[in-house]
Amino acid sequence: MSEFLQFTVIGIALGAVYAITASGLVLTYATSGVFNFAHGAVGMIAAFTYWELSQSRGVPAGLALAAVLLVEAPVLGLLAELLMRSLYGASTERALMVTTGLLLVLVGVAEKVWGGSTSRTLPQYFAGDDVRILGVTVSAHQLLVIAVAVMVAVALRVLLVSTRPGVAMRAVVDDPDLLAMAGASPRRTARTGWVLGAMLASLAGVLIAPLADLDPVLLTLFVVNGYAAAVLGRLRSLPLTFAGSLAIGVGEQYVIAYLPGSFSSTWFPNETQALPMLFLFLVVLLLPEDRLRAAGRVVSGRMSRVASLSTSLWGAAGVVVLGVAAAEGLPVTWRTTVAAGFVFGIVALSLTLLTGYAGQVSLGQLAFSGVGAFAMGKVAGGGSWWGILVAVTASAAVGILVALPTLRVRGLFLALATLAFAQFAYQVFFTNPHAFSVDGSVLVHRLSLFGVSLHGDVAETTLLAVAFALAGVLVLSLRRATFGRRLVALADSPAASATLGLNVRATRLAVFGVSAGLAGLAGALLGTLQGPVGGNDLQLLFSMIILLMTVVWGVRSMAGALLAGMS
Repeated sequence: MSEFLQFTVIGIALGAVYAITASGLVLTYATSGVFNFAHGAVGMIAAFTYWELSQSRGVPAGLALAAVLLVEAPVLGLLAELLMRSLYGASTERALMVTTGLLLVLVGVAEKVWGGSTSRTLPQYFAGDDVRILGVTVSAHQLLVIAVAVMVAVALRVLLVSTRPGVAMRAVVDDPDLLAMAGASPRRTARTGWVLGAMLASLAGVLIAPLADLDPVLLTLFVVNGYAAAVLGRLRSLPLTFAGSLAIGVGEQYVIAYLPGSFSSTWFPNETQALPMLFLFLVVLLLPEDRLRAAGRVVSGRMSRVASLSTSLWGAAGVVVLGVAAAEGLPVTWRTTVAAGFVFGIVALSLTLLTGYAGQVSLGQLAFSGVGAFAMGKVAGGGSWWGILVAVTASAAVGILVALPTLRVRGLFLALATLAFAQFAYQVFFTNPHAFSVDGSVLVHRLSLFGVSLHGDVAETTLLAVAFALAGVLVLSLRRATFGRRLVALADSPAASATLGLNVRATRLAVFGVSAGLAGLAGALLGTLQGPVGGNDLQLLFSMIILLMTVVWGVRSMAGALLAGMS
């Protein structure tokens, strides 16, 4: 019984942190209509700034906390609001790209300032002051976290329900013009929401930092764990968000405590990072139909002219010539960079098909590349052309399996589901020595074609250029075909497409399968280029970077995909 209570207390404390960060996320969404993917990065920056002031500079803890919450957090909130101002009512794709870009910038800044091998830790508040409650030892830090979460929940409830500014914050997204007629400033109201959201993200980051590693990526993703609670609250309800946060925190601890040890060590070696992502995926899938109204609009906009077959072939020939020239004329370092660009360009082409044509946003495309690399490495010694076929087939099958339970979600919720899948796969499979590889990577060898060796760097670079060119011709051919017109209709209006007789579900499954197959091809070819492929090559942030660069350079063009891969 004491063990059960101990894990319950730990789960409540963890859920309290999720509640704080999720409340800030809900507040931001409720006042702007923008889901801030950079929310976790704001909390991470706050945690590092607090460490810098309190541990490195010797500033008293109270003063350092005040500087983070009352100075840095409002500044970050104002900057975020300035960036997001033009996104109110925009498509999910556009809002996603801007907030993802902000996340990557903040992580890059943290890596630049606090990166390296230096180990950083933050002491818990009131360390050593433990309390015994019902025979269970509870740390003062855990009690502090729970108390702060309760105070935040009560304060936000009072603010949003019982005060004029709070009512304005709830109304600003629904009808800003009507709010302005009532005498309130929509811009000032939205700005207040962003500032409060940044303060809550910063508070969560400071509170969770003593319980986690001070690593820019890990800390950002740890704060991201609150996404599931925010979705459970429909991105609107703070009471549901708070209750969901506690349920997720406690449930996570119960799974860790009572899951059989052998099963846990084999399949959940990183359970504290994997389980919240599993919960997020399940919450998105199990959310009732009437609560899926926060999905946002899918990718829209005028489609560019479709390249003809002859134009596609000439473009492909140009890519091959570029690859041969790079293979023959560039130094080794530059040649390797160009070769890797062709590989990631194929991943970008898979996003061209999925996001650019079909309007389905995926944040986890490299997870399918990991499946392809794994399949390639396990077939015929890791250097067989049959391995390429198996890699494409296996990745396409996994893509369809992921798409099956997500058929009823789109836009924001689809992006969150693919994010959860990618991070869960990373923690449970790609970094798991019992599943992926004992040494952390799967080995892939160079190919041979009809007895001709392609083991040299020049031949490998040329091969990758040819592979990208063929993949580009395939994608453009699909776009010109009936299938491509169905994808465009799906992106424009799924409801209208269904009314006209288009099988929306079959089309979505097909495009997910083909897109995942292309990503799997890229994973197999990445192995032929660099040999071992491991978890470090398949991180969630890399998937987000590829999607961002693809949209920036042109999510509907072959040239844009190539530039995205080279970026």
